Amino acid sequence: MKITFQQVSKRYRYDWVFKNIDYSFEEAGRYAVTGPNGSGKSTLMKLLSGHLSPSKGKAVFFWKNKKVEAEDVYLHISFAAPYIDLIEEFTLLEILDFHQKFKPFQKGLASKNIVELLAFPKSKNKEVRHFSSGMKQRLKLALAICSDSSLLLLDEPTTNLDKQGVDWYLDLIENYLGNRTAVVASNIDVDYAFCGERLDILAYK
Repeated sequence: MKITFQQVSKRYRYDWVFKNIDYSFEEAGRYAVTGPNGSGKSTLMKLLSGHLSPSKGKAVFFWKNKKVEAEDVYLHISFAAPYIDLIEEFTLLEILDFHQKFKPFQKGLASKNIVELLAFPKSKNKEVRHFSSGMKQRLKLALAICSDSSLLLLDEPTTNLDKQGVDWYLDLIENYLGNRTAVVASNIDVDYAFCGERLDILAYK
């Protein structure tokens, strides 16, 4: 997927989060959105996902060289973020099976494969609400990264992960990112180590 920002600006009430972003996220590109906490990284990610609209300017989406309307962008994305909740009453297997009904996994992957990737064999029938914060974060990342999507959005992906969890995340990216467009919002270098392009939010204040 390709996304073009044309003089994109966003404000809440009277405060501008950022102004006049002219930028293209090219197909199969790998981008880091950087800036301190509270600078607007998550707001920009929500614009990329189609969940928010710019206050000024335009966000234009393309898939296979065809324009995609903002309300249809969700069909093409997978998104992991601290503010996106899991259905905690589901067991691990139930949430994996439910997820596939609206966002299939990549070819060759089924629920049992995701359980193996997560290394949670004893937790497949445990309700997600009983998972630790690190386990929940791994699950969010696995659902997003292993989905069959053309745009991968990751906001602060290593939140609640220990050193072993960070290494697991980087392995998952290496093995399952493929040729998708990927955008990572973070101020932690390891989160976006695989990204070749940078967009600094502070440049648009």
